Amino acid sequence: MAEELLIPFQYDYMLRAMAIAALIGAVAGLLSCYVVLKGWSLMGDALSHAVVPGVVLAWLGGIPFAIGAFASGLLAAAAMAGLRGRTPLREDAVIGVVFTGFFGAGLFLLSLFPSNVRLQTILFGNVLGIADLDILQMAIISVMVVLALAVKGRDLMLSLFDPVQLVAIGGSPGAMRLLLLTLLAATAVAGLQAVGAVLVIGMLVIPGATAYLLTDRFGRMTAIAAAIGAGTGLLGAYLSYFLDGSTGGVIVVSQALIFLVALVAAPRHGILASRRAVRRTLSA
Repeated sequence: MAEELLIPFQYDYMLRAMAIAALIGAVAGLLSCYVVLKGWSLMGDALSHAVVPGVVLAWLGGIPFAIGAFASGLLAAAAMAGLRGRTPLREDAVIGVVFTGFFGAGLFLLSLFPSNVRLQTILFGNVLGIADLDILQMAIISVMVVLALAVKGRDLMLSLFDPVQLVAIGGSPGAMRLLLLTLLAATAVAGLQAVGAVLVIGMLVIPGATAYLLTDRFGRMTAIAAAIGAGTGLLGAYLSYFLDGSTGGVIVVSQALIFLVALVAAPRHGILASRRAVRRTLSA
């Protein structure tokens, strides 16, 4: 039995898949804390789908997918920012228009120019078939996102909780908004091949939402979210070998199950804790 459980570790493609899934999961987990606190879950969803036309155009132009996807994501972010500032529409409506427009354009391009870019791979990823060059690109993107958070994490946090203080120390809330959008686009690109455009939103929201239930301190929240992202990435890639199912699907389902446990049993913000608090209030 023990020998069977160790079989995935005997294959190089499985080791690569587990390593890259853990790396992307950790980075997405870190960023998910800012996404959850900012209330940008829909923004992450929009950017993850907006990279699809960039992938197709990159293939047509013979350039790396990461470049096309990142450019497409930044263009979508700029479009959302422009529409939000020039129309009376609510932000969720703007996000919905841009997200569906870019995603529809990507599907249209795929239908016009059939290629080796399979729709299923774009939507659901293929972490088991990632090439060495793609792994290098994803690793570079991940390192850049982590470095940006390390350097500008304090300013980003101030932009979420106290933008007046950020302005007082010489910072710019607008610049921090642009930085967060850029980091979201970059992470969506990195996660595209690991879990796909559909599931990357889960990695950008669920770890942060789970950590939010478990602690009130931002430092602990980021540590918990990164650990959840890395752990479920590693576990999901490992389990997918035995389940013979979608690696991205297993990763996100694992994160969702952890969220459900936290939702029920979190010591301060869980359902059980809330019920105990209500009973204590009524008894008093």
